[in-house]
Amino acid sequence: MKVRFLSAGDRALVVEFGDRIERALSDDVLRLDASLRSSRLPGVVETVPTFRSLMVHYDPVATTCADLERAIASLLDRPPDPRATTTLWRVPVCYEGSFAPDLGEVAKRTGLAPSEVVARHSGTRYHVYMLGFLPGFPYMGDLPHELALPRRADPRLRVPAGSVSIATTLTAIYPYESPGGWHLIGVTPIRLFDPARPRPALLEPGDKVQFEPIDPVSFASIRKAVESGQYEVAKEPISR
Repeated sequence: MKVRFLSAGDRALVVEFGDRIERALSDDVLRLDASLRSSRLPGVVETVPTFRSLMVHYDPVATTCADLERAIASLLDRPPDPRATTTLWRVPVCYEGSFAPDLGEVAKRTGLAPSEVVARHSGTRYHVYMLGFLPGFPYMGDLPHELALPRRADPRLRVPAGSVSIATTLTAIYPYESPGGWHLIGVTPIRLFDPARPRPALLEPGDKVQFEPIDPVSFASIRKAVESGQYEVAKEPISR
């Protein structure tokens, strides 16, 4: 497997698999990530998967960049584990009214009815490529090609927490209120990031996500349950 090893200071090494967003590259990144976790190489502190590379943070007292590169190179051709599983999350989303401020514009620009946009978006099972931008912010693909649009020309200063958005070939959820330039087509009442949880980020690279449309009444009910700690997002293990 042809990769590039790039030094990122004196405590991190980047293993680069390509130069584009592509499922095959993501699979390579996640396979190496899993191999590193199971191998427990000396000195490895943390791994951070991205679209096309894996950053490996290490302790320079316990290992060297050269030794780590050689050890990682020996793992690259390890075959995937046929028993490997991931998690499919079923995320409730309200695509109606004020929850979807850009749905009409997206429908107009794609030539679809709003209901067709919702059907295509919620009818796709998404792959979590990476987390970034905000804590727990998932970059997910691949969006149906008919929904692929460039980012908004006029980014918003405030995007509400839980907003479900699309841009280019990706879809995402904003865990917190923040600026943003993606098209907003819905809102989920769940929490994507909670520091009080054992694993603060709900999603992780390699997970799958299926959006499930709900109405405003259900949204309010789920939001109340989330706030009282009585709601768990539906999930199930599936084969990778």
